[in-house]
Amino acid sequence: MKKIAALCALFATLIAFTAGIAGAIATPVYIDGAEIPVGAVLDKSVDTTYVPIRAFSYQIRPGAKVSWEWGQAVVRCGNLTITAREGNRYIEANGRVIYARAPIISINGSIMIPVRALSKAFDATASWDDATASVRIRRGSGAILPAEKFYNADDLLWLARIISAESEAEPFMGKVAVGNVVLNRVRSPEFPDTIWGVIFDRKWGVQFEPTANGRIYLEPTAESVRAAKMCLEGTNVIGDSLYFLNPAKSSNFWIMQNRPYVAAIGEHLFYA
Repeated sequence: MKKIAALCALFATLIAFTAGIAGAIATPVYIDGAEIPVGAVLDKSVDTTYVPIRAFSYQIRPGAKVSWEWGQAVVRCGNLTITAREGNRYIEANGRVIYARAPIISINGSIMIPVRALSKAFDATASWDDATASVRIRRGSGAILPAEKFYNADDLLWLARIISAESEAEPFMGKVAVGNVVLNRVRSPEFPDTIWGVIFDRKWGVQFEPTANGRIYLEPTAESVRAAKMCLEGTNVIGDSLYFLNPAKSSNFWIMQNRPYVAAIGEHLFYA
């Protein structure tokens, strides 16, 4: 009887979740080979499978506690703390910032998160199985490595400072894009191979104006720190771009005249 009741509840949940996203498809989820009842849905418009944070957390880490605090969902379970806020394109886990390829949404009071991002927070890997149209998850240690053991403190500081100084008024993804430019330069043979070296590079003149006017030394905003963390996680939103500028504030247009255009985010134009 309890099993039947549980299945009925799951069925009702799936109806509610799929009704909350136009064109959504109820999607099976397997953890280590066993199907779990979490109420996952595939949103084909953004090619993303969403899972409800509460049900998924209970399944992948039995004993997890999920609460609602200061306008966000919070998961706590031993060595792991996760926070997720509706509308964000990321979740935070143990001080790290994990990119969600689609925005976090709320359906009938449930916070829904892209499954790959939430799986990573639990140190698990999620993949799509075309043959069964399902999500397959492999458990890891149960908790992502904390920020203090993952990020290099100096790299994080300087990347956050340049992001803040160059793009404080830009949207969050614009901040991430500025950080991407710095890291793309680190990987390019045309530029120094450290974050600090790229920021203060003067081989062909001042590369970043905040190093000349002193803004580079200001305390970075909290959002800029999050953007820097996301970059250091490997998230790239602007491809191979090596340059950016705000044409409304620039006096030198060499970049626009000599480099291939990539995209615009906020007030910045990005070039490879």
